[in-house]
Amino acid sequence: MPSLNETHDPSLRSWVASANTGRSDFPLQNLPFAVFRRAGGGEPWRGGVAIGDQVLDLRAAAHVLQLPGAAGQALQAAAGETLNALMALGPVHWSALRLALSRALREGAGEAGALAPCLVPQAQVQHALPAQVGDYTDFYTSIHHATNIGRLFRPDNPLMPNYRWVPIGYHGRTSSLVVSGEAIGRPRGQLMPPGAAQPQLGASQRLDIELELGVFVGGGNARGEPIPVELAEQHVFGLCLLNDWSARDIQDWEYQPLGPFLSKNFATTLSPWVVTLEALAPYRAPLQRDAGEPGPLPYLDAPAVRSEGALDIQLEVLLQTPHMRAAGEGGARISRTSYRHAYWTVAQMVAHHTVNGCNLRPGDLLGTGTLSGPTLDQAAALIELTSGGKNPLALPGGETRTWLQDGDSVTLRGWCEAPGAARIGFGTCEGTVTA
Repeated sequence: MPSLNETHDPSLRSWVASANTGRSDFPLQNLPFAVFRRAGGGEPWRGGVAIGDQVLDLRAAAHVLQLPGAAGQALQAAAGETLNALMALGPVHWSALRLALSRALREGAGEAGALAPCLVPQAQVQHALPAQVGDYTDFYTSIHHATNIGRLFRPDNPLMPNYRWVPIGYHGRTSSLVVSGEAIGRPRGQLMPPGAAQPQLGASQRLDIELELGVFVGGGNARGEPIPVELAEQHVFGLCLLNDWSARDIQDWEYQPLGPFLSKNFATTLSPWVVTLEALAPYRAPLQRDAGEPGPLPYLDAPAVRSEGALDIQLEVLLQTPHMRAAGEGGARISRTSYRHAYWTVAQMVAHHTVNGCNLRPGDLLGTGTLSGPTLDQAAALIELTSGGKNPLALPGGETRTWLQDGDSVTLRGWCEAPGAARIGFGTCEGTVTA
């Protein structure tokens, strides 16, 4: 697991003044990666790093920074149209590039004059997905979400017995992964109205969100060679925000016996910025489980997983209705939770995914599943927040919501803060529902 080093020093300041406000998601201690270009100009996509309200253009930086060894190789890889090549290099190269960029962007750095022309205001860019995603697997790592959903359908037996032993997951759809800001069309599928004799084709009326984190795989593994849990994080590049939009009425009818299909594959939104595991080192936490919960099987267990396998990433969901937007009002917070409540860690997801010999590849994406916490205000999907649609949410101005309506915008936010560490963030993951 990544350890603390000079890049995490909370006293570090950048010559990019907007990174030093204490309120930015992107101080010098963060340095997340994305793929971007200037909006409206037809420029090629390339890698970038966020610093304050700017993007450091890594293709331009590669022409002016003469970095030796692993850092130079990583910078060249990050300058491409996707981050797959960078992800494939592994943690030695990622760390070397992070250190070099940290030093070059610090106050007093000799590289400031050469790098200043490589900055592009974030307000002037558009983003693509960070990587070409070959495969996408969505997990189910919150025991609180699993229990809340189970209670709606099986009040006397909400949690299936395998949940405490198996990191449950299913394979999703990569072609409908979209970057933050893209519109989300209301999906259609088979619906079975209450009391009807047969299903009908129609637009979903129970459109929902799922607050998750996305995990980008770095270096993969050969088919047939499992990744040990104690080495799993060496194969993880970083994390982003993820909204796995869900059509609950379509899901109700189709999910047995094989699980969700059309109810999930129409859109999954990712935030553009990938925060590296190294940047998240100050926010480690012990893996906590209630007394009486069984310990993981040996292939999912290691001292480091128990002592610091969790990550205390604060998460929230904001909902803005068309009425709120017309009145100039921002979104209302409907949920606040933390990733530290997850039952299964990043390392355990990777170890379980590969224990049967499955081969992961650079740029593959893992979703954590809905990250609900232990109380209702920490529920991370409308189906939980409204008790299956029975108790609508009260919003400012007297509006209510049970499910998403056309024109509703959902914004996910994530950030980390801890004593003795700088506050860092993930930016936003946004989407607006259209008819």
